[in-house]
Amino acid sequence: MDHESIESLRERHQAWRLLRAGNASLILSFLGDFFVEGNRGACSASEMAAALDDHLYALNVTIDTADGELRFPKEPRAYLEDWSATDAGYLRRFYPPGDDEVHYEVTPAFEKAYSFVESLQVRPFVATESRLHTAVELLRQIVQGTDDDPESRLVDLHRRRDELDQEIAAVEEGRFAVLTPSSVRDRYQQFSITARELLSDFREVEDNFRRLDRAAREKIATWDGAKGELLSDLVGSRSQITHSDQGHSFQAFYDFLLSQQRQDELTELLGRVSALDVVDVDPRTRHIHHDWSEAAERAQRTVRQISEQLRRFLDDQVWLENRRVLDLVREVEASAIEVRDHPPTLGLEMDEPGMAITLPFERPLYRPPASAEVESLIAPTTDDVDDDALFTETFVDPARLLDHVRAILPEHSAALLSDVVTFYPLEQGAAEIVGYLALDDGEVTVEMDDSDETVLDYPDPADPNTTKRARLPKVTVRRR
Repeated sequence: MDHESIESLRERHQAWRLLRAGNASLILSFLGDFFVEGNRGACSASEMAAALDDHLYALNVTIDTADGELRFPKEPRAYLEDWSATDAGYLRRFYPPGDDEVHYEVTPAFEKAYSFVESLQVRPFVATESRLHTAVELLRQIVQGTDDDPESRLVDLHRRRDELDQEIAAVEEGRFAVLTPSSVRDRYQQFSITARELLSDFREVEDNFRRLDRAAREKIATWDGAKGELLSDLVGSRSQITHSDQGHSFQAFYDFLLSQQRQDELTELLGRVSALDVVDVDPRTRHIHHDWSEAAERAQRTVRQISEQLRRFLDDQVWLENRRVLDLVREVEASAIEVRDHPPTLGLEMDEPGMAITLPFERPLYRPPASAEVESLIAPTTDDVDDDALFTETFVDPARLLDHVRAILPEHSAALLSDVVTFYPLEQGAAEIVGYLALDDGEVTVEMDDSDETVLDYPDPADPNTTKRARLPKVTVRRR
């Protein structure tokens, strides 16, 4: 980087501005402990003000000043407003949908500044072995993933299979190596750092999507040209970020998190690692995979807002066009009322191309209407009629379906409907499938994706020996 680039970052970047601020210690200590160390997302202003009030009180009691005044005299909400101002940019201030209270969350610039300050501390233990293994494994994946020679791939696969066979044979004989306590701590430190950096990366990805959404709103608000040109520009911008390297990487990570098998594996691995005595467990990593899912969902929600802006723009354009048509109709009606009592004296002149002549024989002759015989006396039937079918009713209990979803899905997770049906087979046929699709109680939501298909087999309630098949779009059940 040259001198001008560094000077520009020093003057404009929010992270550098935070490190130069007079209250940098207060900002980094409070926001870092509240958001980063506490693994929190967006929080309401009242909750943050209460926590900041306790933090300020503790600092004012312990810090002595020369003149006897308080070191931090302002109100908590005043500090929050200063930190979220445009010239600061340490906090993002916004109103969530359906809530009239201000919420705050830290920005990627704060994450960078906090990570830099945290890296300045002297660490008693620095992980080097695990990072070396990670670097070598990444190189191996790059080489193997870019090799297009089938013979070379087969040689590598056979080699790895031989190594696995040798390792299996050694374990069967009781010969295997166990990680030393220092190696375990080395790898756990590397995992903890990487897991926390992922959350920071998600905030940066979400901020990039939010910038695209803000740019779309500004274009819609100031656009006065053709509607098709604006739509082409907006859709192209969204496609550009979706098909970029960052978009592909984020989508691959999001698909990985949506896998119930992967979530179960992560839960089991975290539980077993947390139970090790040689590891000083970081409480922030106990449920880190749920925090990843929540951060990824916030980023996806921001992308959906862009689509919502496009839909609202189209609706507004249709409304304006309809409004113009109504105005023209009302002008015609007003003109008709004005001339109703005083019609024009000259009248209207119309060109008549010819006279309509109807010859007598062109008219059809009279035809008497056809009569129909109706038998009003109907003999009563003596056949027995089974009236049980009139009282047969299928009732699907939504509470039972919700219990099935809660039993399978933890909070802030999702699974396919086919996975839910695998654990709890359908008993009431198509009515039960419709019951799952209608679940929406604020805790559970159902999403459908027409780009894929879900096939569900279920027994016929009328004939249990008969199996029916239902084809649906891809259905995802999500628990908040």
